[in-house]
Amino acid sequence: MSERYEAGMSVRRKVLGDAHVDRAEASKSEFDAPFQQLITESAWGTVWAGESISLRERSMLTLALLAAAGNFDEIPMHIRATARTGASKQDVLEVFQHVAIYCGVPRANHAIRLAKQTYEEMEKE
Repeated sequence: MSERYEAGMSVRRKVLGDAHVDRAEASKSEFDAPFQQLITESAWGTVWAGESISLRERSMLTLALLAAAGNFDEIPMHIRATARTGASKQDVLEVFQHVAIYCGVPRANHAIRLAKQTYEEMEKE
């Protein structure tokens, strides 16, 4: 694999954890392998691997963008990632409050519900 892929896997594991990445890799098929390579190289090996902003800041940006765009499916995964990126619960709440003002209360409300549910699950683990 390429250097970018290897860098992407390293960042992906650092942010999402080995268990998550191992599950994703184990479920990868011939059909979606090219897509997995694309996101590993592009999202994780380029965007997340940049040096100008921290993983904590990237984590908060990602949560804000997911909520603002209404892409709620990945919010729980990225809430879990905050345990590794250093974004606190207060950081996450303030991110979603920002979303409420600039993108709408319904989207922020949905994201906050998902965050609350995910944090409750994390406390039980």
